[in-house]
Amino acid sequence: MINGKPYSLPLQEPVTNITMEDFAQACFSKGEGWHCLTAAEWGLLADTSLKLGTLPHGNTNCSHWHGDDKEQGIIIEDSYKTLTGSGPATWTHDHTASGVHDLCGNIWEFARGVRIRDGALWAAENNDAALPETDLTECGDGWKPITDAEGHPLYVAVEDNKITFNTYPSIHRDYCGCAWGNVRMNCDSEQLRALALFAGEEKAGCYVDSTEGEYILFRGGNWDNGGHAGVFHSSLYLPRSDADGSIGGRSAYFKKH
Repeated sequence: MINGKPYSLPLQEPVTNITMEDFAQACFSKGEGWHCLTAAEWGLLADTSLKLGTLPHGNTNCSHWHGDDKEQGIIIEDSYKTLTGSGPATWTHDHTASGVHDLCGNIWEFARGVRIRDGALWAAENNDAALPETDLTECGDGWKPITDAEGHPLYVAVEDNKITFNTYPSIHRDYCGCAWGNVRMNCDSEQLRALALFAGEEKAGCYVDSTEGEYILFRGGNWDNGGHAGVFHSSLYLPRSDADGSIGGRSAYFKKH
């Protein structure tokens, strides 16, 4: 963050301690096309990595990758976070030096445009979360139900420490976290696949709060999540007002044609 604006630069400390909406507004302030990375864009990167067989490694064990201690980024003094882009090429979405860095571990990241509210899943249409005119306030009209293949709205039930995605509005409401491989998917949804909300990485974490209230999407995992971190890691259990030293975001850009 430089003079109140976020930049994608190598070897910098990632921005944290800011709410998602404040970060989004800082990105919009850079001009047309600039925005907080969206859930749709994160989904595209995750699905691309899965298709290429290049699921990214990252800072998942206090500056190291848990799968190989030799893979390490440059640690930030007095923390276990690493400088942006300081890890090896395997820490990018396509395992090349020019790929998108640090999608796995280091800090949780905002994925703007997906939330759970009172147990129901909502998203901005297409990639509209990248547009400043899309109203994604809690009661904004930019939110649309995430649906299955037949157009039925989707809900997330939490019962007996198990997470289930289904189309039944009468669900058991609780909080739970587990590996994606243990999540029940009682629905068929191309929209969930496009958003990379499925078991693309079996061991990556899926955390959900289906109780009353709104909880927004964070992705990637943290510097100490080990095998639960990953590009498919999903956390839907924190309110939009949350801001701390382990959560941040990245600016992205698109050019209108």
